[in-house]
Amino acid sequence: MPGDEGAGGPDSLSGRVALVTGASRGIGEACAVELARRGARVAICSRKPDPLEAAAERVRRQTGSEVVAVAAHAGREEELEALADAVMARWGRLDILVNNAGTNPHLGPTLEIETAAWDKTFEVNLRGPLLLTRLAYRAWMRDHGGAVVNVASIAGINPALGLGAYGVSKAALIMLTRQLARELGPVGVRVNAVAPGIVETEFARPLWEEGPLADRNRRRNPLGRFAQPPEVARAVAFLASDAASYVSGAVLQVSGGE
Repeated sequence: MPGDEGAGGPDSLSGRVALVTGASRGIGEACAVELARRGARVAICSRKPDPLEAAAERVRRQTGSEVVAVAAHAGREEELEALADAVMARWGRLDILVNNAGTNPHLGPTLEIETAAWDKTFEVNLRGPLLLTRLAYRAWMRDHGGAVVNVASIAGINPALGLGAYGVSKAALIMLTRQLARELGPVGVRVNAVAPGIVETEFARPLWEEGPLADRNRRRNPLGRFAQPPEVARAVAFLASDAASYVSGAVLQVSGGE
């Protein structure tokens, strides 16, 4: 079971292998750094090879850990299969899965979204985590246990104007988290989610960049500021570690009190 070979206390991830999707920047890259700092060997993936390899090199420089980059589209089953195969071929195990890849091609009223944009949102934000969790489960976790952390959003809990399709997909991801926690718990697989508020990433730039919308969002937050990627990454690492050994099916809001 996870943790048997680790050293250094319940926060340590020594001896474990982690896979982080959507990790060429932002929250995903920060998660890779945090997991590697705690001793994990980390595989990162995103769609574009060049930015992904650059991120892998940044993580290596910051942590000194073994990091590999495997390009894959988070919504395409054949590419995810190749991704899981690559991790298993490299290290022979897959203890931690962080489903972070996400997309939001539509900012505006929900009923005005194009059908293709709706489908893309659910392909990446929901279908991808389902497929990759299944692959990780079959490849390693079914027989050895493990931890899955899904990166949802506060928009999946509290409706937000302009983020309707994105929020609905993240609400579904939260329900998927709880469902899989119930189904996979008997074999020692914990499944949890984090629900960040607005994080200062390129992905969320329209929500935090200076202007009336950013000012309104900042005033609304009890802490009066937006999150930084490492703040989310630390929550992810906690849920992935033995410090959260009795936590499953949980949704940890990293939202400054929203």
